[in-house]
Amino acid sequence: MSTRPPLPPFTRESAAQKVQAAEDAWNTRDPHKVALAYSEDSVWRNRGTFVTGRAEIVEFLTAKWERELEYALRKDLWAFDGNRIAVRFQYECRDADGQWWRSHGNELWEFDESGLMTRREASINDVAIEDRARRIHGPRPAAERGWSFPVQ
Repeated sequence: MSTRPPLPPFTRESAAQKVQAAEDAWNTRDPHKVALAYSEDSVWRNRGTFVTGRAEIVEFLTAKWERELEYALRKDLWAFDGNRIAVRFQYECRDADGQWWRSHGNELWEFDESGLMTRREASINDVAIEDRARRIHGPRPAAERGWSFPVQ
């Protein structure tokens, strides 16, 4: 069995590390790399889609990043307790027609003792934006780690 430190129970520092590690992984847009953070039987609710297990996670993320072009994400620790973390996030991407989108969301995460995520529930809303309104350009620079972002 593999482990994915930091491990629960989480402190503020270790929860923030877990959130940043997730942001970094998702910004690679590599479904196979991202899926390694989840248990073999991890369950997800992403909007109205339900996913179970790493193979379905890879399939879901592959399709996501085929349609969400130039995807760039920011995650922010919201709360934590024991083996659970709540996150708020925003990401921007464009579709094949060139329309840019900013997606706002909240995630609830639950981890096993080895630090693998066993449950992920994501609620997400999308807002069409103009190219000039973009504020997320690629992975977060090191100097901006830990910064929160505006709601709007």
